[in-house]
Amino acid sequence: MTTVGTKPHHARSLAEVLVEGDHRGHYSHGLNRMDMYVKDIQTGICEKYGEPEVEKESAATALVNGKNLLGPVVGNFCMDLAVKKAREVGIGWVVAHGSNHYGIAGHYAMQALKENMIGMSFTNTSPLVVPTRGKECTLGTNPISVAAPAKHGDSFVLDMATSAVAIGKVELYDRRGDPIPEGWGCDAQGHLTTDPKRVLSGGGLVPIGGSEATGGYKGYGLGMMVEVFCGILAGAQYSKNIRTWKETDRVADLGQCFVAINPENFAPGFSDRMSDLLSIHRGLDPANPDIPVLAAGDPERMHMKKCEEMGGIPYHMNVVNYMNQCAQRIGVSPLLPCDRLISN
Repeated sequence: MTTVGTKPHHARSLAEVLVEGDHRGHYSHGLNRMDMYVKDIQTGICEKYGEPEVEKESAATALVNGKNLLGPVVGNFCMDLAVKKAREVGIGWVVAHGSNHYGIAGHYAMQALKENMIGMSFTNTSPLVVPTRGKECTLGTNPISVAAPAKHGDSFVLDMATSAVAIGKVELYDRRGDPIPEGWGCDAQGHLTTDPKRVLSGGGLVPIGGSEATGGYKGYGLGMMVEVFCGILAGAQYSKNIRTWKETDRVADLGQCFVAINPENFAPGFSDRMSDLLSIHRGLDPANPDIPVLAAGDPERMHMKKCEEMGGIPYHMNVVNYMNQCAQRIGVSPLLPCDRLISN
């Protein structure tokens, strides 16, 4: 990012969220995304100078102009502000317009955990999701993230797209030449397909739940809810008005929402009850003795533990080669190591 002119502290903000995405096992939002951010800066469609600016605020709320900067720069600014307000008045609700793709939503929600607070983060994205009964993409993957602190550093961390999966997962399957599971995406006629190429060329993702018969309309509703908090509330672009995915013909102007809540302003003993809630579910007798019941955030913790045991983050060699190709094009050296195959 600095090679193409990004300010060092902006590049660092991006690097932190991308590495965290891979560390937590969300490979669709880590190095797999690097070429997109590089292109945004190279083309000048994303600003590399300046800082976000508060346009309007009250004790508990704020409207931020992201100044078309990198999403993580905007996200960190907004979440810091939300936490500061929650520290002072119990809650901080900050929305931003003029932002860009910000990586994993959980990165921002988890920042509140450092203050023993509940954190939430939402963003709209380019239209990639076909609504129930439709065949045109009119909503983004519109993720939801909620992080809540428990005792001894434990936590509940929900970080999910309101589509069945993120588009990056379909891209990874396509890059590896594998079919996607049924219920992830549809073709140009709105019919479910397992061919990632049909999803990526004229089709789209489907909401959580898949078809209408299996509850896809609920995911559709959640995606619209995120749009209310982001594009509509912040006065940013929304729905199919947002630019096409990976196109740089115009600015993204994404809407994003960041919330911090101080549990101390409510019933005492929050972290104790949170720990009990997690224990109830982790302690359930599983349907399959070899597959324990988990709570949101547990799969990511397991992946992080695996990375620590291996001494690094494992990547599929195709991803490493792809990143090296991107790096070579802009003259970055040295390249990522690729002398042996490490599968994820």
